[in-house]
Amino acid sequence: MNQPAGFEGGRLLVVAFEGWNDAGEAATGAAKLLVERLGLVEIAAVDPELYFDYQFTRPTIVLGDDGTRRLEWPGAAIMGPGGLPASEEDDDRVTGPGAEALHVLLGAEPARSWKGFAAELIDAALAADIEGIVLLGAMLADAPHTRPLSVFASSENPEVRSALGVERSTYEGPVGILSVIADQAERAGIPTVSLWASVPHYVHNAPSPKAVLALLGKVEELTGLSIPRGSLEVDAKAWEAGVDALAADDDEMAGYITQLEQARDAVDAPEASGEAIAQEFERYLRRRGEEPGGRADGRGDGPR
Repeated sequence: MNQPAGFEGGRLLVVAFEGWNDAGEAATGAAKLLVERLGLVEIAAVDPELYFDYQFTRPTIVLGDDGTRRLEWPGAAIMGPGGLPASEEDDDRVTGPGAEALHVLLGAEPARSWKGFAAELIDAALAADIEGIVLLGAMLADAPHTRPLSVFASSENPEVRSALGVERSTYEGPVGILSVIADQAERAGIPTVSLWASVPHYVHNAPSPKAVLALLGKVEELTGLSIPRGSLEVDAKAWEAGVDALAADDDEMAGYITQLEQARDAVDAPEASGEAIAQEFERYLRRRGEEPGGRADGRGDGPR
């Protein structure tokens, strides 16, 4: 299958935001792993005073390696090559077409001036000669933790849909900053694809390494990159075992999980079409769309 520029061998930007778009910290977990594995450094950042409400997204105190305490402010930054990536012999090195040019945009969802925020970051992406953008999101879903966690891929760009074999989302409802970034990028001529992992809603309070694995696997599938997992697979098994233990002590929860397993097995059956899977996501999103949005509670704005 021919890949459009930017999705195999081009200058690619992976985007993830904390908050509404990041159930189970799956999207930011995947992005942070890429930053670490590639040794990326900050090349552009927004001024947090312009976009953040510190009563909503508070600064934090952290302890440095030298023992000093310092403030870290919420914000968003594009990270690019320039640090100390893993050596050629290091098993933790990201490899594949375009690995040496991979960039990551990581940040917190802003509280105000979303148009200006997105425009500033897209301008920085253009200055870095970015050719394609992969937006990572994660949403709470009716998904059983015992099955592979689904990742829904979509794009508003017809060439991307044709080349990558992904769909165009039909979701209508509240959106988060990822949708605004995607819209601005497409207007600026940068093709985008969005990847949304489903995270079991009944374990929403804990980070989900299994969802991180699902997102990384989809990134690999669409870009040709090879991304080392480190301890993620072990962590995912421990996470699943922990949820199993909770369910073993809760008959109602165990029964509900069994119902989810049966529903997922029906969707994953050989006769189930891609359209049926997409409709499963759309039904969930429409239910969520009826609830107030915009809170930093891990709810996603839906495949885009």
